[in-house]
Amino acid sequence: MAGSIHYEVYIRKTAPAPWALQLATEERGVAIETAEELLRDDRAAAVRVTKETLDPETMEFHSLTLLTKGAPEIKRKRLVSEDQTGPRCLAPTDLYEPLARETIGRVLEDWLKRQGATPFELLHRPDLAERLEASGLELQHAIQKVAVPESQAVGQPVHDLVRHYQKLAERTLERVVAAGRREMFPSLEDRSIADLAHRLSGKAERGFIMGGIVAGALKGIRGGRARVDKLMDLAEGAPMDGPPHALVMVPIEQILCEILATRTSLADVLGPSLDQGASLAAVVRMVAPREVSALIAQDNKLALQIPAVTGPAARLGERLQAGQFPLLASTLARMVVRELMSPRRLRPGDAVGEIDIMRTLAMVLTATAGRLLTLEEVQSAFCERSKSIVTADFVAAFVAPCDTVLCEAESLTRLCENVTGNANKRSAARWLAACINSLRFESEMRSSASGRSPSQALLILAGLQRAVLTCSLAEREEQEIVTAIGLVGGGVEAEARLILLLTRAKATLHQKLTALLKMASGETVPLGPVADRAKVEALKLLRHPENREVLSRSPEALAPIKVLMKAAGMAA
Repeated sequence: MAGSIHYEVYIRKTAPAPWALQLATEERGVAIETAEELLRDDRAAAVRVTKETLDPETMEFHSLTLLTKGAPEIKRKRLVSEDQTGPRCLAPTDLYEPLARETIGRVLEDWLKRQGATPFELLHRPDLAERLEASGLELQHAIQKVAVPESQAVGQPVHDLVRHYQKLAERTLERVVAAGRREMFPSLEDRSIADLAHRLSGKAERGFIMGGIVAGALKGIRGGRARVDKLMDLAEGAPMDGPPHALVMVPIEQILCEILATRTSLADVLGPSLDQGASLAAVVRMVAPREVSALIAQDNKLALQIPAVTGPAARLGERLQAGQFPLLASTLARMVVRELMSPRRLRPGDAVGEIDIMRTLAMVLTATAGRLLTLEEVQSAFCERSKSIVTADFVAAFVAPCDTVLCEAESLTRLCENVTGNANKRSAARWLAACINSLRFESEMRSSASGRSPSQALLILAGLQRAVLTCSLAEREEQEIVTAIGLVGGGVEAEARLILLLTRAKATLHQKLTALLKMASGETVPLGPVADRAKVEALKLLRHPENREVLSRSPEALAPIKVLMKAAGMAA
């Protein structure tokens, strides 16, 4: 589109000065030349040239820096706005917010792991509050971990923030301990959670009290599997509906989110023997059991890739499928996406298995798109994951089991099929093109030592060519690879002279035409020189007067030949 791309030249007259626009032009050369001239004539301390591309849909410009020269930019201290001058948490109730609990879980991770508890339980269990208060250094180190980065963010002295959070922690822990002394958290030994929920309905601190009841029920229970099982028991005993139902389910969901957010607890719930890919597949099966079961019913092979969820995980999955715990379902789904976008291998030490589990996850997440995640989020995650499987290390591991170049080409074709994103497709296509264009590939396909006849070699090349055409590569890369395969096939046929032998063989006209037309359509040989030569020979046979007369006498045999002619691009 005319005018959709232009180039801008920015200058800084002195090193501390901000960037200022000097020139905007549609000529790339003019922009770069102007920048060089400004720097050479000392009219600027630094210059920068950017390419601005207009998005026709959003009508926004996307900037790409082409050139930066001159004095380095001086980084200025970030100015803090007036609304960021105070601590982020001011009252004990602020520590109960999700972001604050996440921070607590991070700075007290080791201590909470030793206690077998979560941040939510710490804020609702008097025994845990007393232990943390008595730990001294553990709490002090956690406060420092919070105060130092927050000081840089809000511009307040570290010591002031440390003193503030020490007092806040003391007030919060004292509140929990005092609630325990006043016996605000009744035990579930002699009464049901449904009865307590109805009694608490309408009270001022009902959320805090029910949180303490649910957290207290987990006291003494260690291990993610046992704790999730206990929470499912509490969920089954909750009131059926209304505010009392929500009063019980909300703290259960919050604790579940924190339990399943840790790798050790998640592994305990799903099975410690699962690798990263199988663990993510099991999470998806737990969150969306109905969709996964439908996919397995269509393809039984998926059952080998997606582990079955049993016990507490299955009980939780039934509730998630019924629409309960929506926050947990969303958290788990986004955790899967986050792990897919991370550099961690799905199947460490098994590159082939990595492709298998990646393809499986793509299928199941796409099936759940719209309910848990958007289709764009799923596509973005797998586009990011694809970057890790087109690197030199992964490709080398992926083709390591191959003992022939043909096997490598077939494996790389599968790699091209399973990556997403234009850049990743181009990278995968370059690996495949390098393999197909190598002398080793041509020598192997033309060698009689492989034990393949020339016709078998051509049939294999035709299948490989068709596989490449289904990989959705860019037109340029696809044409390059298809042409290279065709040229290798041309060399195989020319050396064996298959078409010449076929035309001279003692076979019927229908047999010769059928064989030649299958070649011309790319069914038995790759498209390219071989298919073109087969098409020429087929046309010669069809134009011969005697052959036309023979074909006219047997119209029932002519019908399949017409079909093959259409497939070969010849007029029937």
